[in-house]
Amino acid sequence: MKQINKALGVLQKVQTAAGGMFLTIFLFTVVFQILSRYLGIVATWTEEVSMYSFIWATFLGAGAMVYEERHFAFTSVSDMLKNQRAKTILSIFIKVIMLVFSVLMLYYGVLVTKQFWNYKWTTLPQFSRGPVWLCMPLCGATATLYLLGQLGQLILDLVKGGDTACKPC
Repeated sequence: MKQINKALGVLQKVQTAAGGMFLTIFLFTVVFQILSRYLGIVATWTEEVSMYSFIWATFLGAGAMVYEERHFAFTSVSDMLKNQRAKTILSIFIKVIMLVFSVLMLYYGVLVTKQFWNYKWTTLPQFSRGPVWLCMPLCGATATLYLLGQLGQLILDLVKGGDTACKPC
């Protein structure tokens, strides 16, 4: 299990770095867009590049946060529970729901990517929109892997009767 967790940690770091790269592209493109308008330079491509790089940064970041368990969560029920076993069972239940969502995002992300693969960018028609939508199945796939790793650890802890929590696996 430790080797799997280590591999997932490396994947998460790569995903976070790629998300940071797309966020940097977004920032530079927006700054260039502002400067080009101020200087009177026509740079219509900046709107699409900034939008698509922001989408990629968001989806990559969302997947990476699933690994760190820093995604959006309601903790009011788990905070009320005193029994660690009950908290672990609740955590397993929540992760299974998240897993279903992640698998659906992977499945429908592939369908959306296929559908839009041959569509062209408006300002840069030599580029296909298909790769833009790859971020959705990629996020679904990585979130699925992270959740499976976390579920495996939680179930192992539950079987062993341990009080350790999976934060992060």
